[in-house]
Amino acid sequence: MKLKDIMTTNAECCEPSAPIAEIAGKMRDYNVGSIPVCENGKLTGIVSDRDIVIRCVAENETDAAARDIMSTQMVTGRPDMSAEEAGDLMAEHQIRRLPIVEDDRLVGIVALGDLSVSHADEKAGEALSEISKPA
Repeated sequence: MKLKDIMTTNAECCEPSAPIAEIAGKMRDYNVGSIPVCENGKLTGIVSDRDIVIRCVAENETDAAARDIMSTQMVTGRPDMSAEEAGDLMAEHQIRRLPIVEDDRLVGIVALGDLSVSHADEKAGEALSEISKPA
C-alpha cells in the first residue's frame, strides 16, 4: 500500500511566527502530537509536543514562536512510498510521525497508527518497538 492511500491530507499547519500557545492549542484540538511548520506551502519545520516541553516550557520560554523551537532536520516521505518503506524509515530515525512532501510542499502526514491500520501491522509494530527502546 502506498502512503498516498493512507496519509492524512488535511494536516493542520502553522506559520513560523505562530506562538507556542496557539500550536499547543491546535495539538489539543486536533488530538495530534506535532504540527508541521509551513511558509507559503513549503515545509520548513515541525513542532512536536516534546519540542514544546524541552525547548520552551523547561527553558521558561513561553513567549517563543514556532521558528524558535521547531525541528528543522526532518525526515520526510513521498506519497508514492510504500507503507513498509515508511515503517522502516520511521524505525530507523525513531520518529512517530512522517511528513509527506512533494516538491518541498507538505501534502500529508503519516503516523504510526496509520501504518497499523493499513495492514502493515508488522512494520508499524517493529517501528514502534525501535522508537520505544531506551537510548
